Amino acid sequence: MAEILDAAWSLARSNGLLSFSLRDLATKVGMQAPSLYQYFASKDDIYDAMFRQGAVECLAEVGVDAAAPDRREAFRQSARRMFDFATSDPVRAQLLFQRTIPGFEPSAESYAPAVEMVEGMRALVAAHGITDPDAMDLWTAMIGGLVAQQLSNDPGGSRWARLVDRTVDMFLAEMDPDHDEAPQRKGQTR
Repeated sequence: MAEILDAAWSLARSNGLLSFSLRDLATKVGMQAPSLYQYFASKDDIYDAMFRQGAVECLAEVGVDAAAPDRREAFRQSARRMFDFATSDPVRAQLLFQRTIPGFEPSAESYAPAVEMVEGMRALVAAHGITDPDAMDLWTAMIGGLVAQQLSNDPGGSRWARLVDRTVDMFLAEMDPDHDEAPQRKGQTR
């Protein structure tokens, strides 16, 4: 199964998430297409296993420390890790964070790591006294927007990566009731 998943990721990265066929996948792993059904019932089951693998990787790499004493740094680290994770593999980001595959929904088991990560972020938000019900939507829109801009307009570059900390500062200025002023940037006056 691991070999099939590795081959599926390789084909998706080469040809696009929707562009590989089960026949291509079987050929890549040295079997006939019907033999894949011994391991996966359908192409959606392969996507589900890929989603699960990506979600587990995301949870492991991004992890949120809700108990971190420096709230600004905790939010910045979370944002940087998510940004770096998502931009490091555009195909994986497409599968995890966009609805690219018509009709595909990950299974509850595959989606569980994503839920755990969101709950960790909710805990960080709550631990720092942020009670605005729109906080999580604003957070995901901001970080997702930076990721989308980076992947679309400067893949492999740093144009939007350099804005992550400033975006976190804007979020905290708006949402954090105990917000202390953002650190002054070199060359800027208030």
